[in-house]
Amino acid sequence: MHSQTLTRAFRMPAAAALVAAVCLLGVAPAPAGAQIVVKMATLVPDGTSWHLVLKEVAADWAKASGGKVKMNLYPGGTAGDDPDVVRKMNLGSLNAAVLTSVGLAELDKSVYAFSIPMAYEDYDEVYYVIDKMRPRLEANLLKKGYVVLNWADGGWTHFFAKKPVATPDDLKKLKLFQWAGDQPLLKIWQSAGFNPVAAASTELASGLQTGLFEAFNAPPQVVVITRYYENAKYMTDLRWALLMGATVIRKETWDRIPADLQPKLVEAAQRAGTKLQAEIRRSGEADVAAMKSSKTALVVVPVDAKTKDLWRKTAESTYPSVRGTIVPAEAFDEALRYRDEYRKQKAGAKK
Repeated sequence: MHSQTLTRAFRMPAAAALVAAVCLLGVAPAPAGAQIVVKMATLVPDGTSWHLVLKEVAADWAKASGGKVKMNLYPGGTAGDDPDVVRKMNLGSLNAAVLTSVGLAELDKSVYAFSIPMAYEDYDEVYYVIDKMRPRLEANLLKKGYVVLNWADGGWTHFFAKKPVATPDDLKKLKLFQWAGDQPLLKIWQSAGFNPVAAASTELASGLQTGLFEAFNAPPQVVVITRYYENAKYMTDLRWALLMGATVIRKETWDRIPADLQPKLVEAAQRAGTKLQAEIRRSGEADVAAMKSSKTALVVVPVDAKTKDLWRKTAESTYPSVRGTIVPAEAFDEALRYRDEYRKQKAGAKK
């Protein structure tokens, strides 16, 4: 994704408007001098570059607030899987989180519209759709008690497996890891002829070792960090979907932060989002190269144009089931309409 798209995705006016809307609600901030502790959870592993960026945000928040706002990070899934984290935020034991689309969907399934398999060709298409849909989505999340601090993604997901996977039929023979807690999605995989096995993401590493799972879907940037490739050395050279995510904070917690500090904290969070995006763009090919040169020697399984079309038709065959079940019908239609709008504009510009 180029810098113009990044600027679009993380621009300040929308965030400033959100801050203003929250301030108008008239909720009393924390008493003067009282320190506000924000407990933030994330699946990002401790010590990684992504975790370091989050630590920078914590430091920036402390500095910008003069120590009035302290962020405590709980990385590496120590607070649980994304659905667990959302439940803990709803209960008030956590205040904020960096969530993937799986966690965000616990709040609003419309976010899945950005990750419809094989629906998007590149980052620009996805972020054009996000730019169009985010005002309504952020308003819905605000109504449900959450303020969005930034949007981000974890890169394009690929299939990783213990055996080479070039075609959909190759994948159907393997036990495919699937996030637990989403029975409709599990049934869609099954109806398409695949063999999904549901579990928490924190069980993926051990499951690959024991043979409980033989394949999974994740971005290379995540796989190199977690070293999942050591037990699944074959990567299919196919962009299946973009792993979307966002940083959210409980509105109740946000309202306790003095109004004059909120824009500074939003700005710090958005800087982090931009930095993470840049890191992901930079690291993509380098991470694959690193895994290929490792002791495990990752093998990239090529997918030609004809086979890619087969994957697309397989994905599209599930759309009638996905629409209205996984992705709300209105959001599904809206996303593809904006995608087609972007493609039409792009084609017109070329002419």
